[in-house]
Amino acid sequence: MTRRGIRRWYLVHKWTSLICTAFMLMLCVSGLPLIFEHELDHLLGYEAPLETVAPGTPAPSLDSIIAEVRASRPGEVMQYLYFEEDRPIVTAATAASVESPPEEVHLQPVDLRTGAFLPVRPLRIGIIDFFYTMHESMFVGLYGTFFLGAMGVLLLLAIVSGIVVYAPFMRRLDFGTIRRGRSKRLRWLDIHNLTGIAITVWLVVVGATGVFNTLDAPLAAQWRAGQLAEMTAPYRDAPPLRRLGSVDAAVATARRASPDMDVSLIMFPGTYFAPPHHYNVFMRGRTPVTSRLIKPTLVDAETAALTDTRDMPLHIRALFLSRPLHFGDYGGLPLKIVWALLDILAIVVLASGIYLWLGRRGAALDRRVEELVAGGTMPEPEPAR
Repeated sequence: MTRRGIRRWYLVHKWTSLICTAFMLMLCVSGLPLIFEHELDHLLGYEAPLETVAPGTPAPSLDSIIAEVRASRPGEVMQYLYFEEDRPIVTAATAASVESPPEEVHLQPVDLRTGAFLPVRPLRIGIIDFFYTMHESMFVGLYGTFFLGAMGVLLLLAIVSGIVVYAPFMRRLDFGTIRRGRSKRLRWLDIHNLTGIAITVWLVVVGATGVFNTLDAPLAAQWRAGQLAEMTAPYRDAPPLRRLGSVDAAVATARRASPDMDVSLIMFPGTYFAPPHHYNVFMRGRTPVTSRLIKPTLVDAETAALTDTRDMPLHIRALFLSRPLHFGDYGGLPLKIVWALLDILAIVVLASGIYLWLGRRGAALDRRVEELVAGGTMPEPEPAR
């Protein structure tokens, strides 16, 4: 590669790295505890303990659970029911109206085996929720989410340009060389380069899935205006809903339509993901991968008749799969440990990049390019001033 080409790629790597590094460092630090979110919830006592139930104890119906929840929250309406995947718990969400925002929703966990109410955990409390909000939006809502997505794009550019710059640098050095007999800063440069190259694939995966996850809200709105609107087109001019029918009957209809899937979420009529005349019963698969995918099933809220059920569009399914991949939540605790170790290495790369930039900020660009072209014959770095 010519000096001009290296110069251009070096500038790309330098500025994309400088702009995004601080934010990526924050994401790596805040993302580390989120890898073990479920384990920490259990350790910190955020998960409601379950009592032992005698075999043969009759389980209550969903309709009776809903009636109990509504009786405990007079004047409120149901928004949705969420079913945990690994525990027999359903969380009933109630609010003043079906259009109430999430921060005004009351969440009541209920034991599906007995109908007993479990301790309520308010939204956004505890250290895990603190780190989650920081990681998702830096506490500034959707604008913060989109900003972090832009930083993720810069990270991907920094990775690509770093690979291009690293190639001529290693022309005369064996892969993995760390020059211990030279200055401390030169050793850190070798560590920075080696660690960055070693975790490149992981950085690309986590960076790309992170960018994709920031598109959650616009993709959800696009699906709602597209596929969901198509599924409910026959009801466009239907009269208003007169009454809500049985949720148990709606679930039975959804299970007949997808017998190899389980219920994940039930949205009530008029909520964001359910049209005014339907329960939207989202089904999920039973394998580690398909359990991350949900399939909408529209059931007439009065008659419990099936209206339509379809697989989500490909890009929405890709979004569902990217969420757990971002945090290594596919292979149980062993994969989470691997993800955590790689996250720590990413922190080393980012922190060493800041250290190296601060130490060499006065060096001329032409000199740095010459060092890269020389590939492995770099002189001792000048001390920071």
